[in-house]
Amino acid sequence: MIQVEKLSFGFPTKDLYKDVSFTLEAGQHCALIGSNGSGKSTLVDMLINTDQYLYDGKIMKDESCRIGYASQFSVRDKAQERTVYEYLSEKFLENQQRIAAVCDKMADVSNDMEAALETYQTLMDIHEAMDGDHYDSNIRKQLNVAGMGDLEKMKLYQISGGEYKLLQIMREMLLAPNLLILDEPDVFLDFGNLNSLCQMMNGYKGTILVVTHNRYLLNHCFNKILHLENGDVQEYDGSYTQYRCSLLKEKLKLKLQNLEEQDEIARTQEMVDILRKRATEKVNPVIGQSVNAKQSQLDRLIARQIKAPFIEMREPEIALPAVLPEGEKTILSLTDYKVIFDKSLLENVNFQLLAGEKAAIVGANGTGKTTLINDILENNHPSIHIDEDTRYICLSQLQGVNIDEAKTVYEVMQDAGFDTRESIKACLKKYCLAEDLIDQKAGQLSGGEQNLLQIAIIAASDAELLILDEPTSHLDIYAQIALERAIAEYRGTVLMVSHDFYLVANCADYVLLVEDNTIRRMQTRKFRKMVYDRYFDQKYLETDKKKQELEADITRAFKRNDFAAVERLCRQLEETSPAQL
Repeated sequence: MIQVEKLSFGFPTKDLYKDVSFTLEAGQHCALIGSNGSGKSTLVDMLINTDQYLYDGKIMKDESCRIGYASQFSVRDKAQERTVYEYLSEKFLENQQRIAAVCDKMADVSNDMEAALETYQTLMDIHEAMDGDHYDSNIRKQLNVAGMGDLEKMKLYQISGGEYKLLQIMREMLLAPNLLILDEPDVFLDFGNLNSLCQMMNGYKGTILVVTHNRYLLNHCFNKILHLENGDVQEYDGSYTQYRCSLLKEKLKLKLQNLEEQDEIARTQEMVDILRKRATEKVNPVIGQSVNAKQSQLDRLIARQIKAPFIEMREPEIALPAVLPEGEKTILSLTDYKVIFDKSLLENVNFQLLAGEKAAIVGANGTGKTTLINDILENNHPSIHIDEDTRYICLSQLQGVNIDEAKTVYEVMQDAGFDTRESIKACLKKYCLAEDLIDQKAGQLSGGEQNLLQIAIIAASDAELLILDEPTSHLDIYAQIALERAIAEYRGTVLMVSHDFYLVANCADYVLLVEDNTIRRMQTRKFRKMVYDRYFDQKYLETDKKKQELEADITRAFKRNDFAAVERLCRQLEETSPAQL
């Protein structure tokens, strides 16, 4: 379907790829993974809009390749009065109208018949490729597969953002492209919609390339992995779990080879030092020649030594503000809160957040969570009270809300209190952000890089209350884990909105569940059980948690050079397979 050979490309401030090669074959379901800012979205755009880029190497697409694409940022359609069915059927009806118009032209003998026939054949090929004769039944079938059959007659403005995002993907699938490219399709989806997305992807017969950091999708939807890191691509035919095991075993092999090489380099260096010492003590041409020969041997050993393993963990060092808990002090309270949003109602909301507590607001897409968070931040609603002595800060899920995208990263961080370029560069490095980003416009950063920048600013503040709206969105897996640990260790107060099961289950003292137009408090333990029962297989979640623990143990074993433990743990990880749908 697509073949990339020795692709090199970059921007004036950053090289993205150097001699990258990979293939994507018909029928494969491929995940494109990599650290924040590694260039995944740019690579996707290059595959779609190849002619718009100047690059070295080759990007070859099959002549029959028709690409469908859904971006990571869900943008509301302007014609919101249309129904869901009208939105999904629009392209089919447009093509039918074009076919009818061409037929009318062909009925007029004065028109160019050859050109009209050529246009007619092209439109009929498209009609056949997307099964235009059965579009009506196909739309209803897809809606039912996604659990959205009851939305058919609803207006677009009446559905949630998560549902709209699924519809965008569904519309591309219905057009039956040879290659469907999805850029972070899971971001902001609730548990139910994530399950629907998983089923839609697994049921799709064509080729799929998906940029994602979502562990659930990675474990359930793909038979090929492309891992983009440090300007290179690692290509693997198999599941994500198999890839992780393969990568860790290769890392172990390279570590052992590297140790052997380092021993040989050390022995050769010692011999060079001895011969040099002798040469200074006695003038002897033979010793001089021996020094030169050994030095040449040492140079060759150093030049050809095994490179560092392909991927080392790039985990940000996140340490949230150091604050002291204030006993039973009430930080935030809502009393009989009520709001109307998107023609829905949230009412009778009452809760208190005490100093040091961590609460997660959880609910389906479109139930008013972000509306509630915005009202809390504005702090002028009669039902909302924030302690006047409490310093608070917010992380927003929306691009450009907390960060002025027209400013450079340097200017953004200056505004946040960083006083020197050196301190900003040190901070960027700590958060696994390239130092050369300092002079880039904030709007040029990826979604994950912008989130890391927000987190860095929060960490540098003295906030006692963190209000976090989907804080793990767009973050790569290692950054997600680092943030989860930082929130768990933070001694201040946290109110967060999240669909990230692990973040909620591992960090929240309790859950504020949005359900039936109100909010009720729930113990985290009961929340976990509810998620098991409603959405996921309990065995899968337990297995995935075990895999995370094993990978963390392997990382620690690598750090202490306990390679016997690494080998044993890798075997255990390989034996731990994810539950299937």
